[in-house]
Amino acid sequence: MNVPNALKPNLVSPEHLNPHWRWDRAIPSHGHISVDFERRVDFDRLRRYRLARARAALKASGCGALLLFDVNNIRYVTGTKIGEWERDKLCRFALLAGDGEPIVWDFGSAAVHHRIYCDWLAPDNCRAGMLGMRGTVPPAVGLMKAHAEEVMSLLRTAGVADMPVGVDIAETAMFFELQNAGMKVVDGQQIMLDAREIKNIDEIMLLNQAAAMVDGVYHSMYEALKPGVRENEIVALANKLLYEMGSDDVEAINAISGERCNPHPHNFTDRILRPGDQAFFDILQSYQGYRTCYYRTFNIGRATAVQRDAYKRCREWLDNAIALIRPGVSTDTVAKVWPKAEEFGFPSEMAAFGLQFGHGLGLALHERPIISRLVSLEHPMEIKTGMVFALETYCPASDGFSAARIEEEVVVTDKGCQVITLFPAEELPIANRY
Repeated sequence: MNVPNALKPNLVSPEHLNPHWRWDRAIPSHGHISVDFERRVDFDRLRRYRLARARAALKASGCGALLLFDVNNIRYVTGTKIGEWERDKLCRFALLAGDGEPIVWDFGSAAVHHRIYCDWLAPDNCRAGMLGMRGTVPPAVGLMKAHAEEVMSLLRTAGVADMPVGVDIAETAMFFELQNAGMKVVDGQQIMLDAREIKNIDEIMLLNQAAAMVDGVYHSMYEALKPGVRENEIVALANKLLYEMGSDDVEAINAISGERCNPHPHNFTDRILRPGDQAFFDILQSYQGYRTCYYRTFNIGRATAVQRDAYKRCREWLDNAIALIRPGVSTDTVAKVWPKAEEFGFPSEMAAFGLQFGHGLGLALHERPIISRLVSLEHPMEIKTGMVFALETYCPASDGFSAARIEEEVVVTDKGCQVITLFPAEELPIANRY
């Protein structure tokens, strides 16, 4: 078969697909529409960059192939995505073997759709596949066995059958079938996380656009926060606004108020907001797959001195961390500026994990780097230009139940970082002040 040039293996260095951005200028926050009069997100460049990064990480790993079941990795390598319902089904998979083009096995007619609309993939590399939908079709039926043998045949064709295969996540029964087919299975998730940690300008613009959407939602929430409104009503409002603005997945919205603020439960209920409540929210959603994690704290009508003090300390801890973010700094340096767990009421760093926290953002909510006193002090990572991550802090108030929670998303530039979460949070916002 004659493969069009656009479909041939892309061995271009990923750095060549990440044009230099003038960091003295603001990162663009474009609309959703492509136009002919300015350069916006270039999705062809984005797909080429991601595939080139995956190829480079694969080559550096010593593996011969990557077999991917994590939907974020599948999207990163193949540029394919079906409904959000597929996120936990383990029903799709993709193969990147040697210098070959990616192959994706998709759910029924989705593979036919890809052949028509995903012209960056070779049509023959869009295949129907079915593994069992997390065991609902028993492994004894033989679907997993057949696909494992099919993949092994492709590895032989690619000349990498005697090399380790990096697998990210899969059902336990599928791991057994891969091994039975003759594969030496190793951890492929680390390889893909290596690939995904540096974002190109298109990914950065998409992350910035996603954050801009949440900026707007927080303004509407600020106007809606008043006594008598329930946490779940705020969640409903945020969902409505995000989907109207173009979100493709509202993963979760935490809404925590009043006595529920300490300890942090990471959820929402039907609790009614009351005068003087401290309340914090986290909006986790994605635009074109690129995610937000974006906390803000408000008070309803009025605030006490201890609530203001908790907010001030929470902000100071966050600002101290942001001030350190620049290329070459290690994550342990950042983690050390945050208080020890015992200093804000927790018995251990494990019990306090996620409260003073940094984590990469991209197609997944949690990418590299992870910054925490639990892991970073003994196993630091270098912060690099092009990383995008969130920094979040939490401070309980001395009244025993209120608490402040603030989070900012930052892009690491060649000189420092740019904050892309812009709803005002320098001081405690009082909604519907009395």
